[in-house]
Amino acid sequence: MLSQRKRLETSLASDQRFARKIEDLSAYFELAREGEDVAADLRSELASLRRDLDELETASLLSGENDRLNAIVALHPGAGGTESQDWAEMLLRMYRRWAERRAFTFTLNDIQPGDEAGLKSATFTVAGEFAYGLLSGESGVHRLVRISPFDAAARRHTSFASVFVSPEIDETIQIEIKPEDLKVETYRSTGKGGQHVNTTDSAVRLTHIPTGVVAQCQNERSQHRNREMAMKFLRSRLYELELRKRREAAQKIEESKGEIAFGNQIRSYVLHPYRLVKDHRTKLEIGDADRVLDGDLDPLIKAYLISRRAPVRA
Repeated sequence: MLSQRKRLETSLASDQRFARKIEDLSAYFELAREGEDVAADLRSELASLRRDLDELETASLLSGENDRLNAIVALHPGAGGTESQDWAEMLLRMYRRWAERRAFTFTLNDIQPGDEAGLKSATFTVAGEFAYGLLSGESGVHRLVRISPFDAAARRHTSFASVFVSPEIDETIQIEIKPEDLKVETYRSTGKGGQHVNTTDSAVRLTHIPTGVVAQCQNERSQHRNREMAMKFLRSRLYELELRKRREAAQKIEESKGEIAFGNQIRSYVLHPYRLVKDHRTKLEIGDADRVLDGDLDPLIKAYLISRRAPVRA
């Protein structure tokens, strides 16, 4: 309930912000019609509105069950020793800068330094609204092509590192059972318990309609008490069902990991002989590789989300 309220409050604040911006734009247009020089202010307001609309469009692409959760990201260099370990550290900086740009909280949970430079592994958490949904498409192998700073002959090297993103699951599972989702049946107990238990419809069977989970109790003397106990049993079974679903989802994410090598990369970052970042899934290319490595990932993330939403053609 609290998370739902927070989402509604966020949506309401967003609507109010857009309404204020539109009012401001209307005022600037009115001043312009009266001959005031407000061109610079208009450009600034329109640019701000465009950014907000872009954020809103990106959020509309996120509807997965875990998209609103925080993200846990693990980095691992591929084969290649110092080269790949340095590349993994560059990716760590890139994601840190991206989180800072979005005012998300970046927490480094674990890091194993490389032998000479870079890192052997790193795990960090990005906390913020839709952090997992935005970063989920970053899972995969990232390829770097550059002149190696560790090669005395200044030769071109290709390095690989893997990124693995998973949602930060809140282990406090809230089981909400709506009255309209319950089928309640009463029947006459058949076990021991005395005359009252055996001659009245005191036993209770509860069926959770959305899942089909059934819980029943007939051991207590009163129907009220049997219903209370059946509800406890039902909550327990629904809790176990939710735990099983989460374990299966985590297993699917784990199985999606691929080999950290050529042919499995989702994105290439080329720094020599030209400078280009190319996402191999969406075919989006960005010429300013330095900007991307400095954390400007939003165009790549949005393009992936759009491609994921696109209908599959027969």
